[in-house]
Amino acid sequence: MSIPSANQRTPIEKRQQLVDFLAAGEKPLENWRIGTEHEKFGFRHNGLRPPAFEGADGIEVLLRQLAERYGWSIALEGNAPVALTRDKANITLEPAGQLELSGAPLLSVHDTADELEQHLSEVRSIAEPLGIGFLGMGFQPKWARSDMPWMPKGRYKIMREYMPKVGQLGLDMMTRTSTVQVNLDFSSEADMIRKFQVGLALQPIATALFADSPFTEGRPNGFKSFRSHVWTDTDPDRTGMLDFVFEDGFGYERYVDYILDVPMYFSYQDGRYHDLAGADFKAFIRGELPQLPGVKASMRDYADHLTTAFPEVRLKQYLEMRGADSGPADRLLALPALWTGLLYDAAALAAAHELIGSFTREERHHLRDGVPRHALDLDFRQGHVRDLAREVLAIADSGLKARARHNPAGQDESVYLAPLHEIVESGLTPADRKLALYHGAWKQQVDPVFEAFAY
Repeated sequence: MSIPSANQRTPIEKRQQLVDFLAAGEKPLENWRIGTEHEKFGFRHNGLRPPAFEGADGIEVLLRQLAERYGWSIALEGNAPVALTRDKANITLEPAGQLELSGAPLLSVHDTADELEQHLSEVRSIAEPLGIGFLGMGFQPKWARSDMPWMPKGRYKIMREYMPKVGQLGLDMMTRTSTVQVNLDFSSEADMIRKFQVGLALQPIATALFADSPFTEGRPNGFKSFRSHVWTDTDPDRTGMLDFVFEDGFGYERYVDYILDVPMYFSYQDGRYHDLAGADFKAFIRGELPQLPGVKASMRDYADHLTTAFPEVRLKQYLEMRGADSGPADRLLALPALWTGLLYDAAALAAAHELIGSFTREERHHLRDGVPRHALDLDFRQGHVRDLAREVLAIADSGLKARARHNPAGQDESVYLAPLHEIVESGLTPADRKLALYHGAWKQQVDPVFEAFAY
């Protein structure tokens, strides 16, 4: 889901502009949409290596052929294609070439299912003749950080140089993780607050349900969602649970305060990225950055800066739910179904907000800190996260049934929660199932994952 006004060169002259920018995302219920984003690892069938950007069978060729055959417009950085656009959807590259579909804002999860089917079909038709396959997991199961290629995007070069200064796992976040997220609308500041609080408090439940990153460099890593753990040692200035979201007085203005305190990465000026890593955005507003003397931040810079904070839930002109590992197609649909069910029906949202209303700060952090390793087995109050997940799924299910959006077969959107119900009832996350295969049929090898779980 794109950010309106992101191309504006309007100078920032007062703080209220930044607040108003977030508030401009408010939409009446009839205009609410669902935007799903998902990343996947490319791999070469021959040798199970990551595909490079260059070459006759590389990612650049994949992008150009997708554009030529299926009507996507190419976005260039220099002479290199780095993104594709069609209607309101985008295909982009993560730092090591993870292919991401940023889906169009759609009315229902049924529409998301159609979009996903078309996307995977198009990608397969181009990738297979190139000898490239794609895998959905939260963390690259086989390759070392040094094995990963880097895509020719200016902002990634800046981040690559900055990440080791602020955390141990930031380069892993960039090159070896993949996620699925959903972007959802709000009608007012009060609606945004309730949805933000529910999303943030329950994000560890999504992490547990979607946990699918138990391997690092071919061996079990001791986690169910290592991708989620990676974020805990990436950059503390721009990650985490944002305790202030649950405090009295939270709203657009408080989020602006947070964003203004996040150190900068870059500014895109005159067709290139300028390295401003670690700089103060407030000084940029005043035109006081020595790297760009006399240049003052614009609303375009602010829109870009919003994308460089990485909390578990992120506010732009919509809310992003960011806690889930990527996975196979059915879970790429289960994620938007889960959050749509929780947040887009008034009764379900009220029930979810009541559920999280008793969570203490310590309990929220216990969930966030413990779920990456233990997932559904993490203890919580008198039970386990599995018990909480069952309750959350029941609320989401009721919300989707109340929405009553049906496909041609007469099914409502709750049909897409089936994989999550199965996970809760069995008690086995995707990571648990892969670990069982690793210790059993796969004979302590991860290579079979590329055949068994490729799209």
